[in-house]
Order: sequence, then structure tokens, then C-alpha cells
Amino acid sequence: MAKEYYPTIGLEIHAELKTQTKMFCNSKNDPEESRPNVNICAVCLGHPGTLPTVNKEAVLHVIKVGLAVGGKIADYSEFDRKNYFYPDIPKGYQISQYKYPLVEGGELSDVALTRVHLEEDTAQSFHKEGEEENFSLVDFNRAGVPLMELVTEPVIKSATQAKYFAQELQLLLKYLGASDANMEKGEMRVEANVSISTDPKILGKKVEVKNLNSFRAVEDAINFELARHKVLLEEGKEVIQETRGWNEDKGETFSQRRKEESHDYRYFPDPDIPKLTLKEVKEFDLEELRIGLPELPSAKRDRLERRYGLKREDIELYVQDTTVGNFFESVSTLLTDAEQIKLGSNYIASDLVGLMNTGNADTHIKPVDFAQLVMMITRGEVSSRGAKDILKIMHDTGGTPKAIAEEHELFQESNEEALLSVVNKIISENQTVVADYHAGKTAALQFLVGQCMKATKGSANPGILQQIIKKTLSKEV
Repeated sequence: MAKEYYPTIGLEIHAELKTQTKMFCNSKNDPEESRPNVNICAVCLGHPGTLPTVNKEAVLHVIKVGLAVGGKIADYSEFDRKNYFYPDIPKGYQISQYKYPLVEGGELSDVALTRVHLEEDTAQSFHKEGEEENFSLVDFNRAGVPLMELVTEPVIKSATQAKYFAQELQLLLKYLGASDANMEKGEMRVEANVSISTDPKILGKKVEVKNLNSFRAVEDAINFELARHKVLLEEGKEVIQETRGWNEDKGETFSQRRKEESHDYRYFPDPDIPKLTLKEVKEFDLEELRIGLPELPSAKRDRLERRYGLKREDIELYVQDTTVGNFFESVSTLLTDAEQIKLGSNYIASDLVGLMNTGNADTHIKPVDFAQLVMMITRGEVSSRGAKDILKIMHDTGGTPKAIAEEHELFQESNEEALLSVVNKIISENQTVVADYHAGKTAALQFLVGQCMKATKGSANPGILQQIIKKTLSKEV
């Protein structure tokens, strides 16, 4: 009988915070600066005798994250020195938090959290390897940028769940304005601790996969590690507790070094940074901050479902893309009933988003004009095809739907007298199809409607056409 393996996954996620200056100095927080080593000073370069000063804005961001996930906000906190040597650490240690983090506990997407704390980012290393050149360079623009680290409990059970959690955290950080969390730019980086065991009550040997910089990499790297561990155990081999990297091109992890433990870093409180007693700082009034939090993604999903009954994929679009979501909500306030709102949502989520993705991402459509177009559709004044044509013109150049419909002759013809002559002509030209209709073939009716639509170049109301055709053919029986 095949053994059953139980995965256990924990995540450590770093996100660069949106502040004007760095974590412990007044150098500009702009890691995207293309010129190397311009946003630097004696503090972030680790010169002897310099004194760091805590960035209050960064602390505020982390407190808001803690409130959003329901964590316990510390009354007392302090910063520690995490000692290790690497060229991208100018001081020979990183200022972080160890024993007294700003936030403990909490939950996000049904995943329990261990802690959320603040630290400073490292510099960036650039390596040049070749036959003629072989050297490394360090850019200190990123050194000292405020960095939030969130650590989950080891309760995640699959790579897919891990990816979804990381996506939800990115979304939360954007809603709070704490970080853009763009993984392609390195603003958010994921590290996964992975183990498997044949006993769900016992944790296996843990392997940490570092610096995963895309959601796909998170999922693929964890799945690779789970499969690798399983093969080792089935072959009677031991999983080595170590740190591994992820090779995107090969789709596999590779060994980097043996996994460090906390005592390897020789943490101790930073003597140059005053202890933080948060309740003594006016800006850190927790009740005021809690009241001031924006509507969070999970609450927005619930509200859109409860209020409008939209399709799940439309709701997710509006949660993920707040620009499109805000446009929908502006339109919905101008429509009169639930069916109009759902119809408007369909046109926004499919047609308008399609136009924004394939052409100009910035639409010229005003919510009031979009709502007017939806009402014209429901009143039968324009066809679905005509509405799409009007929508494209509105998106490209702006304008009201009525004016565009008049200029481009896109109003739908619903006058029975005007359509009767077209119906009589089509019937007279298609007597075989008429005979099929009288014989009970329902497809014959749709064929006649289609021919009438073609004759009117799509301007006729198909519902009215169907009524006229039925009425006319009933007189022949």
C-alpha cells in the first residue's frame, strides 16, 4: 500500500513599504533609481558613529497591516541587530525585529499568522562573469529601504493555497496603501518553508526556498520541493535541512547553503535605537486607525455579492482592479434595477475591459454615459451589436450614446409598420423555409429573422421582427 504524505508549508514574505525616506535615515526611498548609489548617506552605508532614526510612517504601515489581519499590536517593541556578513549588508548586521515584533498573530485567507515585523532591506549585488571580466558590484540605493516581513504559521497544505495567500497579501497591501508589492520589481519577495511527513502530527525536515519573485514561481517551486522530498523518503534517504534557490529556466530548486537557525545570527537589541512604547505616540491611536481602515478585499467581495448578486468572476475583477471596480459602482448608482446593473456589469467585465486591454487602457467613457447606454439597450433602442459599436466609439473618443447612435445610424428599428415591408419581402423570397415553419420546424423562424436582420443591416429589433413574422405567417394558415 502506497504511503500517504502530508505537506506542511509556511511562508515568509517581505514587502518594501511606500515611504518618502528609508527606514533609519532621510535618504530617498526609491529603489527603482537607475543611477547606482545616489540615494545614500552615511547611515545607510553603515559609517561608524552614525545613529539610526526610526521611520514613523513605516511603523504606521505595519500597524495598519496588523489591524487588517486581526493581529495583536504590541504595546512595546524594539529593534535588534541580526548579525551576518555579506557584501550587501554595509554594517555587517541588519536591523530587524526578533523578540518584540510590532504585530503578533492574526489571520489572512484562513491562514494563521505568526508575526509581522519591520526591518531594513539590503543593497543589491550585481555579478559579472566571463572570460575577460569576473567581478561583483553593489548598489546601495535599496540598502535601508523599509521592509515588512510577514511570517505565517506552518499550516498551509498545498502550493496552490500558498500562491493564493501571497496574492491576497499583495492585494491587502495595495488596498492599505502600504506597498505596491510588485513582484517583478522585487517589491515583494516570497520564501517558502516546505516539508512533508507520513504522520500528520509530526513535521518533516524543513527546506527553505528563497527569493521567489512571481506567483507562478511560488507554486512551481513548492510543488517541485514536495515531489523531491517524496522521492528522497521513498528511496530511504534523508531530507537535508537547507536553503535552496529556484531556477526558473530549469524549473527546479538548487542547494545554496545549510539552513541557519536564529542563534546563528546572534540577535541582540540595537543599543542605538530607542525602545518603542506605541501607546505614547499620538499617531498610533489604534481605535482611530482601525476606524480609518479602507474597505478590505474580503469585505468588498461579500458586499458586491450581497448587494448586486454578480458573477464570481466579475466580483473578482472589481476587487483586483479598483479602477474598473470604482467605475462599475459609479454606474450601478445610476441604474434603476438589478437586471440593468447585471447587464451593465456584463458589458463592463467583457466588452469595456476588452477594449482597455487591447487598445487605450484609459477610457473616455463617463459613468453617466455608460449607464445611459445600458438603459438604451434594455429599452430596445439599440441592439447588442449596435451597443458594442457605440461602446467602442465612446471608449476611444468619448461622447453620449444617443449622439453616437444618431450620427452612425445605430438606433434599432422597432416600428412595426416600417418593418412589415421587409418581412413580406423576405417571406416571399423564402417560400420553402415558410413551408418548413408551417411543418413545425422552429429553426425556420430563426432563419427568417436572420434574413430580415441582414436586410436591415442589423438595425431591426429582432424581438419585434419575430412577432411580425409569426403574425404574418399565421394569416397564411
